[in-house]
Amino acid sequence: RWRQLWSQYLAYYETGVSEAVFLETFRRLLADDPREFRGLVAEDETGNLVGIAHFLHHRHCWRIENVTYLQDLFVEEDVRSGGVGRALVEAVYDAADAAGAPSVYWLTEEFNSVARRLYDRIGQVTPFIKYSR
Repeated sequence: RWRQLWSQYLAYYETGVSEAVFLETFRRLLADDPREFRGLVAEDETGNLVGIAHFLHHRHCWRIENVTYLQDLFVEEDVRSGGVGRALVEAVYDAADAAGAPSVYWLTEEFNSVARRLYDRIGQVTPFIKYSR
């Protein structure tokens, strides 16, 4: 089910990954290694997975403590705006607090208005612009 949700997330961004990336990402999610990223899932009342979040703690040149990057967040379309996304982000906040990471950050597309309604309530928008190679 995780694979289905992550595939839907990737499709939203009009991308995909190879089978090798699917397998390695899932292996890393299950690894008991604090250097690897972590995954969270959200279930509905029947136990069906309806949301996922992937995050990692990493070093930062401006802090002694690690910071937390929320890399992927996806909630099934039919349950959006019902608190699942907020619960996943707050669970990442809790994981960051438990790891001693005082900062959590993430990226989203400027036109992702549904997600930004949530993000504007639970985070602060920054003036940074992302560049990539």
